Amino acid sequence: MTSACTRILLLAAILAMQFTCLLPLGRASGGSPQETQPPATASSTAKAVGTVKTIAGNAMTLVTDTGSTVSILMQDSTRVVRVAPGQKDLKSAAPMQLQDVQVGDRVLVRGRPSDDGKSVVVSSAIVMKEEDVAAKQQREREDWQKRGSGGLVSAVDVSSGTITLAGPNAGGSKALTIRVFRDTVIRRYAPDSVKFDDATMGKLDQIKPGDQVRARGTRSSDGTELAAEEIVSGRFRNIAGTVASVDAANNTVNVMDLATKKPVTLKISSDSQLRKLPPMVAQRIAARLKGQTPEGGQGAGTARAGAPGADRASAMRPGEAPSSGNAGSARPNGPPDFQQILNRMPAVTLADLQKGDAVMIVSTEGTANGQPTAITLLTGVEPILSASPNGGQAAMLL
Repeated sequence: MTSACTRILLLAAILAMQFTCLLPLGRASGGSPQETQPPATASSTAKAVGTVKTIAGNAMTLVTDTGSTVSILMQDSTRVVRVAPGQKDLKSAAPMQLQDVQVGDRVLVRGRPSDDGKSVVVSSAIVMKEEDVAAKQQREREDWQKRGSGGLVSAVDVSSGTITLAGPNAGGSKALTIRVFRDTVIRRYAPDSVKFDDATMGKLDQIKPGDQVRARGTRSSDGTELAAEEIVSGRFRNIAGTVASVDAANNTVNVMDLATKKPVTLKISSDSQLRKLPPMVAQRIAARLKGQTPEGGQGAGTARAGAPGADRASAMRPGEAPSSGNAGSARPNGPPDFQQILNRMPAVTLADLQKGDAVMIVSTEGTANGQPTAITLLTGVEPILSASPNGGQAAMLL
């Protein structure tokens, strides 16, 4: 199995699961307001944007998108309006009472620094209610599932504005061409995070062969092209191996990578998903990797395990309505929809991992000065790795 197939199929379900489409206030309003520290001069204007953390009368604290805290003081004269996430201007903004602002709401405030320079005295505030943001995020997730496609980049042509994804893994039996336009929003995952809100604005020339890409837009009738409205890309690692040691105090696990024969230490964060594959499912998958049907027969499983095709589209675009042909469908006795399997698997903790346990992992690429972070760590995969000793075919299942 090629390394390209290994990377794309291992990551496909994970990105679909973890793609939150979180839109901070600056993005949702069409601008990019940044937190501004109150200047020293009382005559200048200060602004801040963040999520309301505490409220005590007219005093509030905001937690900004960078994690810092800003104190703000509302006044009786403060103009407060409510906007919907994604609203481009204030034409449809509705007046709002100060007492209706609650913890968890998103707020952009403008005003002047207080006399002691420790807070912002607010003259105007733009509010997005927490429930509105949550509803917006849910709609975004559903739209990404319905109109999104993803896969491993095989080629990028900046001059023509196209990205080509590897054929069998792009949601159909043919290669998928993503067309990028002037108004296409391009974001790039941080090297140590797959949170959408950690992604930064990017450019087409940052995307390289071997990267993982998800794009949302309109597919052509034959399913071979997608006119992208939004793209998010990144580079991730796939690891299949055995646990060498666990450091619960530092939230790390050391794994011997079967492919490289080298140890790798991964961080386990609060966002890492640790799951255990049920034995029956692991055995059925192992049988397929050996070229057998679940009942032990030979034949059909070989071609399907070795040549992933349109029946894996559902793993790349869970919930998406089928496009042309059989894209998005599953053939009888075809490969399982691993996205759905992952959603149903029981969770485990770092303390449950033991030396020698077989694991399959998707992680961040990591930085030169930092360890990669596990995105999803899957245990209970001993039968699968036995069927694929070097971890190559096994990794393609995720």
